[in-house]
Amino acid sequence: MTRSEFHLAVADEFGDTQGRALVREMVLSPLGHRSAHDALEDGVLPKDVWAALCDAMQVPLSRRHGVGHRQPVGDTPA
Repeated sequence: MTRSEFHLAVADEFGDTQGRALVREMVLSPLGHRSAHDALEDGVLPKDVWAALCDAMQVPLSRRHGVGHRQPVGDTPA
């Protein structure tokens, strides 16, 4: 999952406005008590940030694969 895929998945699941607010403001314990934004800036993989956000927001497993994906997204090569 790339950063752009992460942001698409957030907007798809939570809506653009609420998604941006969650990414910037919600502090997530699994990410070292950081926001998703801060974790991404600190180099945490987008797929790990997405998983932590989904867990916190109780997103059903069936919707955790992101926009347009029917199965888990692997790491995207750099």
